[in-house]
Amino acid sequence: MKKLLYILAIFTILSSCSEYQKAMRSTDVSTRFEVGEKLYNEGKFTKANKLFIKIVPNYRGKPQAEKLMYMYSKTFYEIEDYYLASYQFERFASAYPESEKVEEALFLSAKSLYMLSPVYSKDQKETREAIDKLQIFINSYADSEYFAEANILVRELDLKLEKKAFETAKQYNKIGAYNGDYKASIKAFDNFIFNFPGSSLREEAFYYRLDSAYKLAIKSTEIKKLERLEKAKLYYNSFKQAYATSEYSEAVDIMISDIETELKKYSTKS
Repeated sequence: MKKLLYILAIFTILSSCSEYQKAMRSTDVSTRFEVGEKLYNEGKFTKANKLFIKIVPNYRGKPQAEKLMYMYSKTFYEIEDYYLASYQFERFASAYPESEKVEEALFLSAKSLYMLSPVYSKDQKETREAIDKLQIFINSYADSEYFAEANILVRELDLKLEKKAFETAKQYNKIGAYNGDYKASIKAFDNFIFNFPGSSLREEAFYYRLDSAYKLAIKSTEIKKLERLEKAKLYYNSFKQAYATSEYSEAVDIMISDIETELKKYSTKS
């Protein structure tokens, strides 16, 4: 019995391959459409895609074009060619705005960009594009079955941008230890705190901003030192106001002690 099932399976595979090869060699577009749709329904998206590529131009303006273009777009998504999937789904939505598939097409176009989003340490162009597209979808389809997933995807992408911004600012802080210039770090942490007010990294950002300002002030030349000490003190006050009890309390208290000691020198001079 097992041998018979094995033979039947082999026969089915060979038959399917033969059908596909015949369709690829055929010049009849309807045959290619029919075989391509069959392969698509069987989940053989790579083969279906190759057949659809050959016939898409022939169906422009015809009644079956909408169905073909949807399947064509979906094959790119299924074979993980997300650049073309996003592009083709957007074209489909533009060409068939009244289609019952337009909502799904716009979601998958945006999700394709989400799939292209790289790790946080790399350039985040695709991440920002995905957020923009997903947000447009969310604003347009509040009742969509994809609404909840779209929000989850946006949150994931936002967290990636948040991580990117934080690690960049932190890297500037480390660079400052070598070149003595902490201004880029302070600016980056200022931007981070402003752009991500609800971040779980906010306390750490407040600490590193103060740390950068403190080190910049302490190592400054006399002509700039007073102004920078006063700015560092403001950052200390902001930190203590936001985080009265913090794992960084001991460290920041040492910083303010040094800052106050330096400031006293200027008060005695005057």
